[in-house]
Amino acid sequence: MAKVHITNVVVLDNPSSFFNPFQFELTFECIEELKEDLEWKMIYVGSAESEEHDQVLDTIYVGPVPEGRHIFVFQADPPDVSKIPEPDAVGVTIVLLTCSYRGQEFVRVGYYVNNDYADPEMRENPPTKPLFEKLTRNILASKPRVTRFKINWDYGHINGNGNGVENGHQEDMATDGPSTSEAASVVVHPEDDNSFAMPMENGIKALNENSNSLAMEC
Repeated sequence: MAKVHITNVVVLDNPSSFFNPFQFELTFECIEELKEDLEWKMIYVGSAESEEHDQVLDTIYVGPVPEGRHIFVFQADPPDVSKIPEPDAVGVTIVLLTCSYRGQEFVRVGYYVNNDYADPEMRENPPTKPLFEKLTRNILASKPRVTRFKINWDYGHINGNGNGVENGHQEDMATDGPSTSEAASVVVHPEDDNSFAMPMENGIKALNENSNSLAMEC
């Protein structure tokens, strides 16, 4: 049985300028005291074509963690634009929140992110070279994708993810749905026992709903 359950994630400051920090308010329950730290990571997927463009925006360690309910805000600087391929700068991508214990990742929460120009004219006729300072970042807050992994809470590996899953985060996001380039119209069927997806009510309109009010099980 998992010893940590994420119960809610709220996307703060959304929509926002591309260069503003990412901010997520996370709430989780710990069913018994954890002697070691929880490792939280925020990862920006720079391109759907290759993981070499993924960027770890920040890593924080929380612990030791007493039993009970905990809330914190995870904030990270925006990605380094020099590491994002120009063809992937505008459009839909993914931001991931992951949590590990003793080197084992046990949960990841993924959100689709839409980067586009605020100016309608620039949206119609985008510049050849991306102008990041003109981009608005819009996170699809109402539709997180949650994937859980079984781990050994008592005798996990200190190094490595320890869960037998390697280099697979983009495949996790695409399970039961289309690629990230089609994310604005994706309909995910939560048939995977390890995943949970919030329904999307009115297409792109849901991008403005920042509070998920989730009942997530990890």
